[in-house]
Amino acid sequence: MSLQGDYDENNIFGKILRGEMPCVKVYEDEVALAFMDVFPQSEGHTLVIPKTAARNFLDFPQDEVGAYMERVQKVAKAVEKGLSPDGIIITQFNGAPAGQTVFHLHFHIIPKMENGGLRPHAVSGPVDAAELELLAVKIRNAFN
Repeated sequence: MSLQGDYDENNIFGKILRGEMPCVKVYEDEVALAFMDVFPQSEGHTLVIPKTAARNFLDFPQDEVGAYMERVQKVAKAVEKGLSPDGIIITQFNGAPAGQTVFHLHFHIIPKMENGGLRPHAVSGPVDAAELELLAVKIRNAFN
């Protein structure tokens, strides 16, 4: 049993995985999907979700942690190479009281400039997909 109940397959990330909702993809393989956050805290804010249905990290099958975390690191390295931030925040939340708002496991990769602040998440409207695509191209190119 998870912190908040059973997995709801109709959460937004489940819909993205099934192709029912669009996203600006950065990376995809058999283990994970990475895409641009439409409510970014900074330019290049990327999410990495597993293809396995799990509400949060505590619910995720232990035997799949290694492969998934390799993808989180791979995407973070591409964000670093593609966008050249001064630092990168990698964070993950478990349960609503901890700040989780979408109940499908996901890691945030948030580029951080030394003198730049972070926007509050999901306070203003979503960023235009075309703007996100420009950043996604830089990150995708960093995988090569």
